[in-house]
Amino acid sequence: MGFNVTCTPGRESAVAFMQVTPELPALVLYLDPVNMAIQLPAIPDGPHILARFCRELSREAGRLADALDRPVEAASRHEPRGEAGADE
Repeated sequence: MGFNVTCTPGRESAVAFMQVTPELPALVLYLDPVNMAIQLPAIPDGPHILARFCRELSREAGRLADALDRPVEAASRHEPRGEAGADE
């Protein structure tokens, strides 16, 4: 069963690695006020799947942070016509 969730981080948001038990590592997203845990899949290659996912998450989160840190002027030069300032 699949589902989609959209959350936004609040002012007190954070992320942490934690060991739920010695055999169950998790990545916990404290989104203020919503919390979400990404846990080890309960299948034989679960550790490899979670490790691959965490590396991809790290890479893509870095790309998003870089895009958000760019000066607004530089970012707007790369937007297709009609989208920059659409809310104004």
